[in-house]
Amino acid sequence: MKKIMKTLYHYVCILAIACFAFVSCKKDDKLSPSGNPQADPLEVTSGAPGTVIVLTGQGLAGMKSIIFETGNVPAGFNPAFNNDHALVFRVPDTAAAGQQDIILTNMLDKQLRVPFNVTPLPSVATVSDYNFTPAVTQLTLNGNYLNDVTEVTLTGTGAKASIVSKSQRQLVVTLPQTEVSRTKLDIRSEAGEITTTQEFVNVDQAFRLFTDSYQNGFEGWGWGAVTISTATFKSGNASSKMVYGKGSWSANGMANWGDGMAKNADLKFLSFWIKGGSQDYTLFLTSDGRAAGFGNADRSTPIRVPAGVWTYVRLDLADIGLWSKGNAFKQLGLWIEGPDAQDETFYLDDVIFFK
Repeated sequence: MKKIMKTLYHYVCILAIACFAFVSCKKDDKLSPSGNPQADPLEVTSGAPGTVIVLTGQGLAGMKSIIFETGNVPAGFNPAFNNDHALVFRVPDTAAAGQQDIILTNMLDKQLRVPFNVTPLPSVATVSDYNFTPAVTQLTLNGNYLNDVTEVTLTGTGAKASIVSKSQRQLVVTLPQTEVSRTKLDIRSEAGEITTTQEFVNVDQAFRLFTDSYQNGFEGWGWGAVTISTATFKSGNASSKMVYGKGSWSANGMANWGDGMAKNADLKFLSFWIKGGSQDYTLFLTSDGRAAGFGNADRSTPIRVPAGVWTYVRLDLADIGLWSKGNAFKQLGLWIEGPDAQDETFYLDDVIFFK
């Protein structure tokens, strides 16, 4: 409730000051900067990036810059919200954490310093991998304000990850031994706690078709050459290399010619990493267990694969019908229209099913 009231207070202040600025400009469109600007104590003395700051005082007109002192980070502002008695701006997204002065400079180069404590929550935008082997894999989390992180735990378990290194933009962790199938991460700093939107999968608890080698009775198979390669890989030291011949509309992947993979109601997702070819392509999931069978006729699950980079693919088993024809499938792969210009090579890694 306090947070809601504070937010309402900020918006009311902004509206009031905007109206005041409009009226003031009507009365005197030529407010001049002061040789002695003065500020009242701030109502809000700390906050995260994006926090609205309402500065009131005397002689505040004609400001030309607002700088957060640590790192000399500029804050943008709308001159319409700047008059002799008030100025409204936000803490910039790139402001450095910690106690510092906000330095305001007017057109006469007169400066005004206001103390403020930037207390940003950490954020995670991208990650190096969505799979992990407990106590082995080092995950790199990229984001902001990660240098202040004090603790990383598996959501809902309290199990602590080891922090290997940290900087403002990057955090490297090793996740602990755990029996959970998948987990988000709770990341704590002095400013508070966030939970990642990204979810991480425990490879040790997954049903594996390929991780450095083919497993659970599967082998490389397709209409083109399918081999194990150590030239490139997402994790470990090998990947499954699939060559698609020019103009052949072929399907490659893996197969288990014995019992196949039996349906398991506990499993919820299929995921894999795929490295693209010389240009962007769309590949299509195929399996002998799907309604259309294994081959180049099923376009129901398109997978966009950018050129030359590893792309993570996660599919909900409820949507892809791998057991539509029975209680087991024997073939799983990807087919391509073409390629028309030349042979193309794709790589698969960490092909797993998980709960």
